[in-house]
Amino acid sequence: MTSKERLHKTLNHEQPDRIPFDMGGSGTSGIHAKAIDDIRNFLGLSKKTVKAFEPYQMLGWMEDDLMTELDVDIQALPGRKTMFGFPNENWKKWTMDIGLEVMVSEHFKTIKDEQGNTLIYPEGDTSVNPSGKMPKMGYFFDTIIRQPEIIEDQLKPEDNLEEFGLIEDIELDYWRNLAKQYKNSDRGLLASFGGTAMGDIALVPAPFLPKPKGIRDVTEWYMSTLIRQDYIHEVFEKQTDVALQNLQKIYQVVGNLIDVVFICGTDFGTQTSTFCSSEVYDSLYHPYYKKINNWIHQNTSWKTFKHSCGAVADFIPHFIDSGFDILNPVQISASGMNPAILKKEYGNDIVFWGGGIDTQQTLPFGNTEDVRKEVLKNCEIFSRDGGFVFNTVHNIQGHTPAENIVAMINALREFNGQKILRKL
Repeated sequence: MTSKERLHKTLNHEQPDRIPFDMGGSGTSGIHAKAIDDIRNFLGLSKKTVKAFEPYQMLGWMEDDLMTELDVDIQALPGRKTMFGFPNENWKKWTMDIGLEVMVSEHFKTIKDEQGNTLIYPEGDTSVNPSGKMPKMGYFFDTIIRQPEIIEDQLKPEDNLEEFGLIEDIELDYWRNLAKQYKNSDRGLLASFGGTAMGDIALVPAPFLPKPKGIRDVTEWYMSTLIRQDYIHEVFEKQTDVALQNLQKIYQVVGNLIDVVFICGTDFGTQTSTFCSSEVYDSLYHPYYKKINNWIHQNTSWKTFKHSCGAVADFIPHFIDSGFDILNPVQISASGMNPAILKKEYGNDIVFWGGGIDTQQTLPFGNTEDVRKEVLKNCEIFSRDGGFVFNTVHNIQGHTPAENIVAMINALREFNGQKILRKL
């Protein structure tokens, strides 16, 4: 099978020839630039300065030679702009505090504060306040909250809709060119169009906007989902209307070349519980996700990708009812997220994209045998009757030992009946 055929079998809950493998396919199934650099060095591949295509998390771009070496089945099709609102173009070199040299966009503009932290500007606009901070010797950026003063009777839903406009021609041209570039790709294509995430807390503070208005503080937003539900409904309703118009335009450009579309990264779980009740999800989020998923399923062959970290086992039937085809990252380390129970209860109705290995403890801090055992165990559970794309629980972080990443890949290959990547 080609990677695309393998993915299609999996998405249709049929048994493929082997488990498809994603590394770097999206902003929640990616790998830190340092980890990529370490793997390339560990495997003796040619030296290439890694492109930090998503500087917010310092996610690295998986070059074709590395994807081929690792037998990666999924090709990322990211949006034109980064989380800081600028396009990736005219690459330049930049050195992190940890000593790693990466490639970044020419619009990547930073300064150092008095504590040695790195501050980055939205849209590369140095005339406004920075919107992100990478702590000294840090690995990624945190959002700087730039919440204007909340004056209750002056709140306007339009202020939280600034970033959700009708798609511009330059964006359509971008997707048209990507479609041409990957028209003959044998890999599964995962596209991140943007604009369809309802209340994604990484997006609410708008690190990509020079001067965000509306409700932009994380705590204030979560409070608003309880005390300002009419306001949130109005934001989501108008956002959905725009999203459907944009999806229609994008579909006219890319057609059914796309296999999977990233819909949202809205987290509903913590390590031990959920952010809201399932009743709040059903009333506040479900109608809009259902509308988007219905349009996609009625008009395209795309499968829809839902990301939510945390202990969301009780929410999975609600995600399914909202029309999502895929759940990521399947945080098996969270309460109630037992792989065997998840597969038994929901394996026929949703694809598990992730859950291959824990990235909080086992992958970064275990030994290679710990990694091997956990991968083999989870592959045995999740792969039955298809419906499983191997990926770690969220992104592989920069401090993860290269030998553990290779051990993970070796274990997947062992389960798949393939030759191991490298003997450890």
